[in-house]
Amino acid sequence: MHCACNVPEISLPYSRSMIPDPYPVPGMIGRLTPPLDRQAQLLRQLQDLRQEVDDEALRMVQGWEQRIRRPGFRERALNLAHYIVLRRRDLRPLQDGLTLLGLSSLGRLEGRVLANLDAVIAALAAITRDPRPEPFPSPAEMFHGRDLARLNADVAFGRRHDGRPVRLMVTLPVEVGDSPRLAEELLDSGADLVRINCAHDAPAQWRAMLDNVRRAAREAGRETRILMDLAGPKCRTGEVHVAKGRKRLHAGDEFLLLRDGFAPLAQFPVQVKCTLPSVFQDLRFGARVWLDEGRLGGVVKAVMDEGALVSVESAPPRGLRLKPDKGLNFPGTDLGVAPLTPKDLADLDFVAAEADLVGYSFVQDAADIALLQRELEQRVGGRKAHDIGIVAKIETARAVRNLPDIIVQGAGSQPFAIMIARGDLGVEIGFARLAEIQEEILWLCEAAYVPVIWATGVLNGLIKEGQANRGEMTDAAMSARAECVMLNKGPHVLEALRCLDQLFARMAEHVEKKTPRLRALKSW
Repeated sequence: MHCACNVPEISLPYSRSMIPDPYPVPGMIGRLTPPLDRQAQLLRQLQDLRQEVDDEALRMVQGWEQRIRRPGFRERALNLAHYIVLRRRDLRPLQDGLTLLGLSSLGRLEGRVLANLDAVIAALAAITRDPRPEPFPSPAEMFHGRDLARLNADVAFGRRHDGRPVRLMVTLPVEVGDSPRLAEELLDSGADLVRINCAHDAPAQWRAMLDNVRRAAREAGRETRILMDLAGPKCRTGEVHVAKGRKRLHAGDEFLLLRDGFAPLAQFPVQVKCTLPSVFQDLRFGARVWLDEGRLGGVVKAVMDEGALVSVESAPPRGLRLKPDKGLNFPGTDLGVAPLTPKDLADLDFVAAEADLVGYSFVQDAADIALLQRELEQRVGGRKAHDIGIVAKIETARAVRNLPDIIVQGAGSQPFAIMIARGDLGVEIGFARLAEIQEEILWLCEAAYVPVIWATGVLNGLIKEGQANRGEMTDAAMSARAECVMLNKGPHVLEALRCLDQLFARMAEHVEKKTPRLRALKSW
């Protein structure tokens, strides 16, 4: 299987002498504490930094004003701008200096940028006995962001019914429509929200599923929000046509990605149709192609009337058998595909009337969010349209680049959340960067007080096979920093819900977002 993490490990013996002393002052006290002039310099740097951050952020928010229609969002937008401006700077030298004074708190300021800077400045002013002492922010100022983040999660996802901070969302199997008991079991096992994937089934089946879930929620006396996820312009493999004996593709092989019809097998012995022919308008020589969630990777060698000839560069050791309905990704290629397909627009009639949240696939920029907002307004009217929450699925590098504008356009008008769609996102940006980027998305959303859904592949082994591995459990523990975690459907989804319900209750005692809570440890 392809892996982009071929980075050699480097192991060095630890030695204190190998670490450069940022403050080479003779004597032990000099080594442990920066001299007074260095402390004063740090104070001036922070004061200048705060002023620069505030000035640049105000200009940034001015560019967002037309998108801000929701009362109170401007405050959130301003903190988001403060965070963006601050994190565009390399703060590592400043962080080192503050660490020596026990003031290294800049790494957890997402929800309170200026208040956190003010607190550090006030502490440094006191340490240096500055003649113009700086006031410390009040507790309300320091914890207002945390409270606002919790409130926005409640608005988008509903109130937490058992005090567990992370909500659990489960993708409904169609069997729920025929089984009221299954709907009850999902809620009893810990599901706080449910998701219907509009790529599957039809309104009649959706109606039956919704009826049983709502009945179970009423009987349990619980609020259960409904997310209906529009299918979007998902590019997949269609019909496969291969010559005799060509069952699997290996590195070095070629296959023809077809626009339509089939070509002579004698010329192209492995062929697979593309369900989205419009991609060929922008596909060029050298473009990257990934298939089946990154299991097979290749590069376009030629674009012709029949389609695109792809040379396979990476594949599983035993090769990969081409099958229909597998995902196709073209990282680095702007396909110019409309985010709302004709099917999405038809489904939106049902979704706008029934769902609490609309899942929006293949979001690329703020204009895509504005398009969905207009479609909702046409169906249910202005005020009611602004009560429907939007969940923007972040699946591409372009969406990551445009994330601040996407957030402002969405959250500036209505309940809004971000879904980290890690399957497609990992293929699009490369698996080596996925962990880094999902962290950055969490940080940026925390700065805007926008709740996050951690999605794709959570406890898949347990859901599908009844047994989770160590990596899956570690991933699940990391997901506790999001406001909601999504599970896919499978035969053991009830066990997975119960497992996460217990895990998140324990993790909440140790950490909230990035902040350790420092509960007493009792393991030894």
